[in-house]
Amino acid sequence: MTSIGGAASSGMVDWNLAVATATRLMRPGPDVSRDEARAVVAELRRHAQAAEEHVRGFTGLGTAETHDTPLLVVDRPGWVRANVAGFRELLKPLLDKMQERRGTSPGNAVLGAVGGKVTGVELGMLLSFLASRVLGQYETFAPATRDLPAGANGGGRLLLVAPNIVHVERELDVEPHDFRLWVTLHEETHRTQFTAVPWLRDHLEGEIQAFLQETDVDPMTVLERVREAAQSLAGGRPEGEEGDDGRSLVEIVQTPAQREILGRLTAVMSLLEGHADYVMDGVGPEVVPSVAEIREKFQQRRAKGASRLDMALRKLLGLDAKLRQYRDGERFVRAVVDEVGMDGFNRVWTSPNTLPTKAEIGKPADWITRVHRKPEA
Repeated sequence: MTSIGGAASSGMVDWNLAVATATRLMRPGPDVSRDEARAVVAELRRHAQAAEEHVRGFTGLGTAETHDTPLLVVDRPGWVRANVAGFRELLKPLLDKMQERRGTSPGNAVLGAVGGKVTGVELGMLLSFLASRVLGQYETFAPATRDLPAGANGGGRLLLVAPNIVHVERELDVEPHDFRLWVTLHEETHRTQFTAVPWLRDHLEGEIQAFLQETDVDPMTVLERVREAAQSLAGGRPEGEEGDDGRSLVEIVQTPAQREILGRLTAVMSLLEGHADYVMDGVGPEVVPSVAEIREKFQQRRAKGASRLDMALRKLLGLDAKLRQYRDGERFVRAVVDEVGMDGFNRVWTSPNTLPTKAEIGKPADWITRVHRKPEA
C-alpha cells in the first residue's frame, strides 16, 4: 500500500508524520457513548440527503443532475487524513519546485538539518489546531484512497466532522437536530455548486496551480512561516508579537502575478462561501425551526474566536480572510438575488467570464451591469 507521504516531495514534508503528530496532539472530542455516536452519524447522513433536496430546490441548480460525490461522516483524525491527502495532491508542484531550489538555497544547510520530519511535525501541529474547529468541508481536490473514497474523474467528497458538530451544538446550547441540519445545508450547498457546475472545479484548480507556479520564494521563508505558527501553538512567541506585520502565510509568498491570481481566487471563494450562507439562511426558516437562534449564536462564536491565541493563528493562517469571505459574499448574493432574482443570479455559473471580480463582490451593481445589461451575443 502506498503511504500518504509517498516518494514525491518527501524531502520537504513528511506527510505521514504530519498525520501522526496531528492525531497525537489534537484535543479529545466530546464525551458521547458508542450508541450516541452511531445515532449522530446516522442522523447526519439523513440530514445530508434531505439537505441536498432542499438546496437544489431553493437554488434551481442541478435539479436533473446526478453525482457520485461521496458523503463521509468522520472523526477528527479522519478529517486530518483526508486533508493531508488533498494538500499533498494540490501542493505537489510547489513542493517539487522548492525541492529543486533546495540545492542552491542559502538555507540549504539548515534545511538539511531540519528536513521533512520536522516540517511534518510542525504541519501536524497546525492540523491538530484546525481539526477541532471544522464542522464540515467539501473537498474539491480529493484523491481517492483505500480508506477515503472520492468522486469519479477527480470529483470531490463531502466531509461532516461529527465530534465537532456535537461539541459546538453543546457549546451554543441549541437544539441538536436543528443545528445538524443547519450545518449540512451549508456544506451541501458547496457539493451542489461543484456537481451542478461542471467547469468550476477545473477552473479553480487552474487558478490555484497558476498561483503555485508563480511562487518565487526561498524554501526557508515558507518553513519559517510554518514554524512561527507552530510556535504560537506551543507558546513559543512572546505575547503580542506578530512577525511580518501579522501577514498570513498566503500574503507573505505573493509575487505581483500572484496578487492578480489571488484577487480572482478571493472573489470566487467569497462567492462560494457567501452563496452557501445565503442558501443556508434561505432554506433554514422552512425546515429548521430554531434557525434564528442558531444563526445569532453561531455568528457571535464565529466573530469572537476562542482566545488571543486563536485570533493570532487565524490571522497567520489567513482564516480571518475566510470570515470576511462569508460576510462579503453573502452580501453580494443577497443584493443580486434581490435585484434580478435567483435565475438572474444563477447566470454567475455560466462560465469563468461571468464570475464576479473582487471589486464586483463589493459592488454587486457593477456585476449586474456587466452580465445582465449586455446585449445577448
